[in-house]
Amino acid sequence: MAHMPEPPYQVGYFVGSLATASINRTLSKVLIKLAPSELQFTEIPIKDLPLYSYDYDDDYPQVALDLKKAISDADAVLFVTPEYNRAIPGGLKNAIDWASRPWGQNSFARKPSAMIGTSPGSIGTAVAQQNLRSVMSFCNSPQMNTPEGYIQAKPGLFTEHGEVTDDSTADFLRGFMTEFRDFIERVYTALHQHG
Repeated sequence: MAHMPEPPYQVGYFVGSLATASINRTLSKVLIKLAPSELQFTEIPIKDLPLYSYDYDDDYPQVALDLKKAISDADAVLFVTPEYNRAIPGGLKNAIDWASRPWGQNSFARKPSAMIGTSPGSIGTAVAQQNLRSVMSFCNSPQMNTPEGYIQAKPGLFTEHGEVTDDSTADFLRGFMTEFRDFIERVYTALHQHG
């Protein structure tokens, strides 16, 4: 039988941008504030990982082992990512590559995931998220397909303390996180029933 976690669910979250003042880092604070109490959050850091090569597979560096343990300790993962050149940032892809290896030790297998992102552009990271969905499908991670969260970062939408100045955006993000909680529960219920 599959492990059946109980709420509060532990959510490991990735901020795709390495920039200190990232609007996606601010969005992650917003999401945590608006999330239901059954979700608890821990950031999974990615900035210190070397570039992945299979040369490391026989002797994983500690920073990569820490990454894999953080994902293992989480009941689900949330990606909050910008879009760089119509794809996810290289640092995030590198972290996913580390976590999916060595062969046969994919940390994302059967781990529920959701993705969201913000950018100044009107399509708000939609293409990056499609790119990420393709990667996570290969990593065998059950993905929350709706609602999709493509947030256009207009000036003043978020405060640096993680407040939302627009009620309709706040309602949407609150709903997104509530759906994520429900999705996590559904995934584990299905996994438990099917062993």
